[in-house]
Amino acid sequence: QGQLEESGGGLVQAGGSLRLSCAASEGIFDRYGMGWFRQAPGKGREFVAAISRRAAITHYGDSVKERFTISRDNVKNTVYLQMSSLKPEDTAVYFCAAGHVYRDNYASTNPYELWGRGTQVTVSS
Repeated sequence: QGQLEESGGGLVQAGGSLRLSCAASEGIFDRYGMGWFRQAPGKGREFVAAISRRAAITHYGDSVKERFTISRDNVKNTVYLQMSSLKPEDTAVYFCAAGHVYRDNYASTNPYELWGRGTQVTVSS
């Protein structure tokens, strides 16, 4: 069992919604900021959203602002990504990541030390 495990992916029609979850192993969650990235076929890993360790600060990629919301439950050791108004271009494998994230590095993959295996999100037109 990995330290980060995503769930909630699937097939949805354009305009629909999905909520992704990422469960973290006990003992690691409260040490890290958390992020979501995605990777479409033939493309690099793209920053989606990040949330600070105590959930006081969130950041979003330009392509998902106003549509996606990141949140975390530090009791359940879980981070969520609520996705609304989904578009076909949101189709990708979505990865959860944990790391020491700060205001100037959250969108880079570099600070993230732990990664989940990913969950597929497919948006049909």
